[in-house]
Amino acid sequence: MSRKNELTLDELLKPEMMMHLYTQGAFPMADSENEINWYMPEVRTIIPINEFNIPRSMKKILSAGTFEFRYDFNQLEIIKNCANRESTWISEKLISAYKNLIDRGFIHSVETYMDNEMVGGLYGVAFGGAFFGESMFSKVSQASKAALVKLVERLKEKKFVLLDVQYQTEHLKMFGAKEITFKEYTKYLKKAYKKEIFF
Repeated sequence: MSRKNELTLDELLKPEMMMHLYTQGAFPMADSENEINWYMPEVRTIIPINEFNIPRSMKKILSAGTFEFRYDFNQLEIIKNCANRESTWISEKLISAYKNLIDRGFIHSVETYMDNEMVGGLYGVAFGGAFFGESMFSKVSQASKAALVKLVERLKEKKFVLLDVQYQTEHLKMFGAKEITFKEYTKYLKKAYKKEIFF
């Protein structure tokens, strides 16, 4: 970015600016050249917290007690695992920026363990009554889906207003995710920011 009225990449990744962009409905992604851009799609996908659907198969897995769950125990490790794939939008520079948000209490994680080993989980950014889901990973089957169930349970318990999951996928659709216009999305944001909630 060379024009004087535009911020540099480093400036856009400062914690204060990142949170400003997140609260406006934007989110960052690194491209194949590791250049980080911010996106604000016209159509956004959310999971209605009070209309969350838990598939029957997932209920069986959770009731079996196979997994143990922890919250905010190791956010950085979750992010690194999410980035550890053949093609990723989570660059090293973005990981460093996320670390600054962890230090300031804005990034939260739900972590799935088996025999005290992390096998899946997810992370996102929280502000007011909004949770911006970023990424998830699984080392064993169903580990990330189980973490998503636990995330929604936590958000519902804390009375969050919005769970933003950015883009629709078949994986998310089975849990009740739906697409809305950005105009409708901003209404959720305004309502969410009237609340002060601690994850």
